[in-house]
Amino acid sequence: MKNIFLLLIMVSCASPRNKTVIAHRGAPGYLPEHTLEGVAMAHAWGVDYIEPDIVITKDDQAVILHDIHIDTTTNVAKVFPKRKRADGRFYAVDFTLNEIKKLTVNERVDLKTGKKVFPGRFDLNKSTFRVPTLKEYIELVQGLNKSTRKEIGIYPELKSPEFHLKHKKDIAKIVFQILKDYGYNKNDANIYVQCFYPPTLKRLRSEFNAKMPLIVLIAENSWKESSIDYENLKTEAGIKDISTYANGIGPYLKHLVTEKDGVISKTNLVSLAKKYHLKVHPYTHRVDELPKGFQDSKELFDYLYDEVMVDGIFSDFGDIAIKHSK
Repeated sequence: MKNIFLLLIMVSCASPRNKTVIAHRGAPGYLPEHTLEGVAMAHAWGVDYIEPDIVITKDDQAVILHDIHIDTTTNVAKVFPKRKRADGRFYAVDFTLNEIKKLTVNERVDLKTGKKVFPGRFDLNKSTFRVPTLKEYIELVQGLNKSTRKEIGIYPELKSPEFHLKHKKDIAKIVFQILKDYGYNKNDANIYVQCFYPPTLKRLRSEFNAKMPLIVLIAENSWKESSIDYENLKTEAGIKDISTYANGIGPYLKHLVTEKDGVISKTNLVSLAKKYHLKVHPYTHRVDELPKGFQDSKELFDYLYDEVMVDGIFSDFGDIAIKHSK
């Protein structure tokens, strides 16, 4: 009885984490990205949200892949060698779900070298992983929530809406219906929906009456994520407009922190976002790819939380992000 009493005191005195930790692509620091195995690992850590990136197949199925291309994280070139386009790439939209399910998922590789992008991560061609559907992903998270009595959310990204529309695939409509069917279209739902293309988020609000929180992702224009001018989004006018339909922004870390001659400084983007009551969840913390000027993860997190004042972070290493989040 005494031990139980002491345990209750410890639990009641524990400080709850007030920073949001998002498991970026599951647990890619340890397992191939966007696999159900990675979801289970991230869930076991007790992160706040797990992020699935979503693309659409030829037969209008929502699957979990980071890219519209599927040749850097699957063995598609080996299984369907004749299905590449003129540019030499393989696209999810050219394959049915049944075909996608015949592929195995591997650690991300550089197509030019054939080597892993992150050398210290999961070995290539070891074990067997598959591409999950969005429904499978949600059912795993919700099932684990029930069996572990946790309330871990999802943080889906709708990838390349413009590309999908050119191929007559309405990713917003397809994904929203699935999210609605699984109970996520509520103001207080355990979800954030993110996208690099603001018009899609505006459609979710106006056309689909989306009630869940929305996040505008901000890229570098050189990445060509969409036709949007991201430099304009980072201005006060851009941030003010975002606040009319979204709940926060997801900027690149280098949009918040700069380094020159060994001196680290912060930009004004977070203060602008806070002025218009927007959450700020930057991407991406990686132990094996820290921003220049930071020696370790703790140093980075301390600066982001205490100086920059972000509300949370995307991390490839969710366990480490939890350790250093307050």
